[in-house]
Amino acid sequence: MNDARTPDGGSADDPVAASTGTLDALLAQRAAQSPDAVYLEDARSDRALTFAELRELTTAWRERFGELALRPSAAVLVDLADPLAFAVVHLAAIAHGLRSLPVDPSAAAGEPARLAGLIRGAGVLVSDGDDDRAVAGVARIRPADAESGGLRPDVVEFPADAGSAATVPVDPAEPRETGSAVLFTSGSTGTPKGVELPEPQLLFVARQVVDDLRLEPGDRGFNSLPLHHVNAEVVALLATLTAGSTLVLDRRFRRTGFWELLAERRVTWLNAVPAILAVLARSGPLAPPATLRLIRCASSPLPDRIREQLDPIPLVLSWGMTEGASQITATDPTPAASAEGVGLPRGSEVVARGDDGAALAAGEVGALWIRGPGVIDGYLFGAAADRFDADGWLRTGDLGAVDADGRVSLVGRDDDVINRGGEKVYPGEVEEVLLQDERVQEAVVIGRPDEVLGAVPVAYVIPAPGVERSESADAELVASLTAAADRGLARFRRPVEIAVVADLPRAAAGKVQRSRVRELDAPSGPAAPSGPTGPTAPSAPAGAAG
Repeated sequence: MNDARTPDGGSADDPVAASTGTLDALLAQRAAQSPDAVYLEDARSDRALTFAELRELTTAWRERFGELALRPSAAVLVDLADPLAFAVVHLAAIAHGLRSLPVDPSAAAGEPARLAGLIRGAGVLVSDGDDDRAVAGVARIRPADAESGGLRPDVVEFPADAGSAATVPVDPAEPRETGSAVLFTSGSTGTPKGVELPEPQLLFVARQVVDDLRLEPGDRGFNSLPLHHVNAEVVALLATLTAGSTLVLDRRFRRTGFWELLAERRVTWLNAVPAILAVLARSGPLAPPATLRLIRCASSPLPDRIREQLDPIPLVLSWGMTEGASQITATDPTPAASAEGVGLPRGSEVVARGDDGAALAAGEVGALWIRGPGVIDGYLFGAAADRFDADGWLRTGDLGAVDADGRVSLVGRDDDVINRGGEKVYPGEVEEVLLQDERVQEAVVIGRPDEVLGAVPVAYVIPAPGVERSESADAELVASLTAAADRGLARFRRPVEIAVVADLPRAAAGKVQRSRVRELDAPSGPAAPSGPTGPTAPSAPAGAAG
């Protein structure tokens, strides 16, 4: 079988191996060993949180949760814009044996209620938002105590229609189930699926991240990625806690003064996605501070031109998904390793399978399946059960290959493959060529139905911030990209049309919804606005600001 697996790693006397067990035990351990060491810093103020303060605050929140006598399966809707407050409540809920269900604080007022409906058991809403974010029948707690920076719980607000989810008594002596984080997939191809990540799974992957990044107590990470996504929760919050190091949190990405901020905060590693690095590259020469020893980059392919600008700073490229608690594979933190696909499996097994379900030979492209301690064995409420086999393997939906050494490379999603007259076109390979042009911030390739060939590739590109938008400028960009495709792609892979657009339909997480792009794409040509009169092109990743 063409698969690969790596062990947990670590030794008996290192911080990674020592930080095993429950989240509650880890919080206690950090407070006892390094009470005055700083765990979290607010990037835009002098607010900071030591490990001792973290322990005290999470205990206060757990006591407040205890007053509600929540059922072990009840969910805590964490609807907090303040990153420090989010971290405290999220960790407290999990350590208390509850389900932490993060809410996007920038989403519409009805988002907490929508998630409460999906989880079928919301126990309490913790929110610093307006009253219109309340959930019918669910108690609410607001952060209070100005002296603590708004990190302590205020009194519980019981709505007149409070239901049993918040008030059913539970025997204090009854052992609680392990805590968990619950996230819902973006639903770009259908109904959102609930992913529950129990404590052991979260901590297992966090230990892998610590090992992969070689994190030590003296490290200082920086994260501006949304905390309601699994990446920031595991790679940033939990890995930092596991390592006993410091994390600087920014509410959102801001390109102006970015490198200066990292220098001021003495950051040693950066948690990023390609969109952030692309925006920074377009804004001027990349100028990482001398303290920065590595950049971890996830989510989508990183153009070679950006890698070259960051040389010789090591890039750790990773492949992950919510179902795998954020990380499945990662490259080693060395300059050479960042060019080796998305690296080796980290504590999980990965296999490429053909259409018949059989494992493929090394290097052959097929459907990627995963299993291991960091991977779920099913979705909440039995959704999409056909994605799991009897041996515990999960079909990821990604296409790729596993080489003879176990390294994984990706070519796209299985539902995005374009069958052009019997030839398979993988959108990712085409997008990678288009992204080499520094004027392109994002590229999306879809299949357009064709009466003769079945389908043909069509490309949509979003210009980078500052790129001129006019009919002539767009035409020149299209001509340049067409020439690049002619040089870099086999004839059957070349797009039959390239359209310059201001933006594309996106899911709540900011990812482009290819299914909706296909719906908008008409045989007569792109339906999205391509001229300078269209919507303003985004200047930064979702949730970012200049």
